[in-house]
Amino acid sequence: MQSYEKNCNFASEMKKMLRKAINIGAPLLLGGAILYWMYRGFSWEAIEDTLLHKMNWWWMLASFPFGILAQTFRAWRWRQTLAPLGEHPRTSTTVCSIFLSYAASLVVPRIGEFTRCGVLTRYEKTSFPKALGTVVTERAVDSLIIMMVALLVFMAQLPVFLNFFSKTGTRLDEFLGMFSATGYIVTLLCAFFAFMSLYIFRKKLVFYDRVKATLHGIWDGVMSLRSVSNVPLFLFYSIAIWLSYFLHYYLTFFCFEETAGLGITCAVVTFIVGSIAVLVPTPNGAGSWHFAVKTMLILYGVADPAALLFVLIVHSVQTMLVAFLGIYALVRLQFIKK
Repeated sequence: MQSYEKNCNFASEMKKMLRKAINIGAPLLLGGAILYWMYRGFSWEAIEDTLLHKMNWWWMLASFPFGILAQTFRAWRWRQTLAPLGEHPRTSTTVCSIFLSYAASLVVPRIGEFTRCGVLTRYEKTSFPKALGTVVTERAVDSLIIMMVALLVFMAQLPVFLNFFSKTGTRLDEFLGMFSATGYIVTLLCAFFAFMSLYIFRKKLVFYDRVKATLHGIWDGVMSLRSVSNVPLFLFYSIAIWLSYFLHYYLTFFCFEETAGLGITCAVVTFIVGSIAVLVPTPNGAGSWHFAVKTMLILYGVADPAALLFVLIVHSVQTMLVAFLGIYALVRLQFIKK
């Protein structure tokens, strides 16, 4: 009997290890595969020459404060959404949690949301479900902002986007055409019965009460936006976050001769496309961001080698900044009393 239990425990541990390995390895492999496909046969001597002789590092350094500000504004806004729930974490802890969350996502995509909630729970005794709920609210607000800007940019630069879809082979009508009428009906029926099954059996789950309490806490966090005391300040933080992100990206245009004269319209378009591309679950959007931004730059007249150099250097340097802030936060948290 004991031998059987040991085997079961061993199998369970192996499944957990395998699941963790897949969660970490799959995004790395996906990002690595895209980067390998993009840079196969690329002259790496050109990177050294650009870094040492052709690149204006002062503009890159000038972009760093905006990268830091974007995360800091996010921390300040998060404290504001937590306040209506009776949670008042220290500013220093909240800022460190944001820095650390971005760095953690470099290893495992999307884990940053849980990381920052865990930091506040550990150091400030903040309710994890409520904190997670406010993160959901924040993401909804950010998605709304980026969608509104993307819609305006898409309408203003429609010919460029149509050219982008043509170049990448992305056509919605062809994708939807893969499904027949029967396929749509079967898909809808499967979804309906799946939701019905979850509804019927949810109360029979052993951990139903715990799940219910967690979901209730998340819902409280989502609804916290209704009780934000200073709505104009919340809107200011939300706009400041994305404006800082944009300036962090836009200033890098002036680092390279090929992109310095493209103008702010090209910067906005490529920034929006890159922001959407990072939804692909790779570390910091590696691969997907490179491909999307490079393709858009080429459509604006940048030569392929120069576009490849731009996305590789900018993404690498900005990723190192995120990692540095994460290390700083990790050290800083050691001096913050729990």
